[in-house]
This record gives sequence, C-alpha cells and structure tokens, in this order.
Amino acid sequence: MRNALLAKKVAAFSGLGGIGKTQTAIEYAYRYRQECQLILWAKASEKPELVLGFVRLAELLNLPVSQEKDENLVIAAVKQWLATHKGWLLILDNADDIPMLREFLPGAHEGYVLLTTRAQATGIYQRIEIKKMQPSDGALLLLRRAKLMEEQGGLDGVSKSERSLAETISREMDGLPLALDQAGAFIEETPSSLGEYLQLYQEEGARLLAERGELAIDHESVTITFSLAFQKVLERNPKAADLIRVSAFLAPDAIPEEIFTLGAAELGENLSQLANKPLDFVKVIAEAGRFSLIYRNPTNKSFDIHRLVQSVLKAEMDKDSCRLWAERTVYAVTQVFPKAEYANWQDCDRLLPHARVAIN
Repeated sequence: MRNALLAKKVAAFSGLGGIGKTQTAIEYAYRYRQECQLILWAKASEKPELVLGFVRLAELLNLPVSQEKDENLVIAAVKQWLATHKGWLLILDNADDIPMLREFLPGAHEGYVLLTTRAQATGIYQRIEIKKMQPSDGALLLLRRAKLMEEQGGLDGVSKSERSLAETISREMDGLPLALDQAGAFIEETPSSLGEYLQLYQEEGARLLAERGELAIDHESVTITFSLAFQKVLERNPKAADLIRVSAFLAPDAIPEEIFTLGAAELGENLSQLANKPLDFVKVIAEAGRFSLIYRNPTNKSFDIHRLVQSVLKAEMDKDSCRLWAERTVYAVTQVFPKAEYANWQDCDRLLPHARVAIN
C-alpha cells in the first residue's frame, strides 16, 4: 500500500465485507503516521455520510466556512485545502460508490487518498485486495479475541489440541476476520470452550453468524453485513441476485460459468434471459461482484463465492424458496454435465464438485 500511494497518491483496499479492510487502513495509518503531516478520516458509504464527514473535516481544519449552512461551500473549501496543502493522508472508509468521490476530491493534489471499498473495479485507485486469513492466522485472531491467550501471544503458547480446534474453526469460517472476531466474542462472553463453540456452530451456524456480541462497537454481524450487500445487489440487478442465489447451492470455489449460460433455461425467468447473450452475462457477473460477494476468474471462466455468504443466503430463505433454488441448481448442473466418457473427464472433473453439493 505504501508503494502504491508513493507512486500514484491514490489507492484502495478492496474486498468482501468483514474481510478487514478498515482495520488494515487503521494499521497503515498507525505505522506511517510519522510520514504524514495530518491524517484525515471520513465515512463514505453514502453521499449524505460523506457530506457530513467533509463538514467535520472543515471543523477539524478550522476553515472559516466550517459553520456555513451551504454544504456545497463547505465541500468546496475542503477540496481547496486538499489541493493547496501537502503531506496529508485522507482515508475514505466504505467508499463503494467510487464515481461519487469525484465531486469531493481535487483533480490534482500533493496528499494521499486511501479508500476501503467492496468494489472490484476501482478506476484510478490501485486496487489491493484483502484476502481471507489462512487457518493459522485465523486461529491466532480467534484465540486472542476470545482471551484464551495474551494479546501479543503466539500459537506456540497454546496446546496442540487448542491450536487444532482454533484452526478448524478458522476453516469453518473460511478465514473471514469478522466471523472469527464474532466467534471470539461469543466464547469470551458466554463463556465457552473452543470445542463447545465448534459443536454449536456445526449444529446452529446460522444463528451464531447473527450473534455479534454485546461488546462489539465497530461492525455489524456477519449475517447483517452479507444480507445488506445482497439487498443492494437485488435492488440494482435482480439477475445478478439470482446468480448469487444459485451459487449458494454450489461448491464455493471455481464455479463454472457454463452452469449459468448453457443451463440458463433451468434457472428461472431472470437468468433464462441470459442464454446466448455473452455480453449481458458478463455484465450480470460484474453486478454480482460489485460488493465482492463473488470473485470472477476470467481466464478459467469461473468464479468463487465465500462459504459464509452461501450460509447466510440459504439461512434467510424460507423452506419453499430454498427448495426452489436447490432444484433449479440441480437441473442446471444436470443440463451441462457431459457423458461420463474418457474424452469428457476434464469437464466432468470441473463440474463434479458442484454436482455433489447441489444434490445435497
């Protein structure tokens, strides 16, 4: 991130909700605070929130217009300050609507702008993806948050059984920091053991993903985070929402796009319209990935979805809806699954994990 900012002055931490973008931005600001004359922060999930943030920045900077009722004048004054001062770092948190930022930022400046965003297309901002934690890192976060080790402790300070349980929980959470923080909060507040939590999660995972904990102050629960992101996709593009729904009933990694193109006729009214329309399908994929709920691999013509996104989506469906989408998914996979002949083994191997998940 530092190299990106030094080179271009603008960059973005990008990734799924709850993946740790904001915390990573805070850590960056802490590590390089000595190199900045001033560090500024504003929330940017929606325009009214960013306007309010710029009003507060004007107050912080002691600008004469800080008490002005005309917010446009205040924004213009902050932009002017940014354009005429050096060495500042401005962090815009949750800036998913990147085109909206144009009216708030000067075209040329001598400072640095760092975004946190769920957007996968970031334009002039060099995108640095925050990826899910590896099991050992996730275990460390979980154990520290649950107060089962010292704040600066390492995995060598716990028993093999505790480490194994913590890594298993990390895998169950698919390396999502928010989910691991949530699990740690539950273990601390209940209190309970790692083994007890793992058993509860395997039996009632959907309920636990909705439990943020009484002491949490910095983020909504996993369920709320993913539900709100999905709702935004649904409002923007129902076809993209249906694509995500189908993906909840497939294996999470390397989902072949042919399930949605060749099998489109089996997937309901919205997705059936994409048959033989490759441009429309690519646009739907882009909308589905707008808030990082899926990640596309254009080379392999496949995409991934986080396991907890799948869990949340299925948990929020009623019994009839769940059955409907499960059946549609099975029919679509059946439609594209080739004959089990030697010449087709590679295609069978590509689709088999998804067939196995779909029929369950």
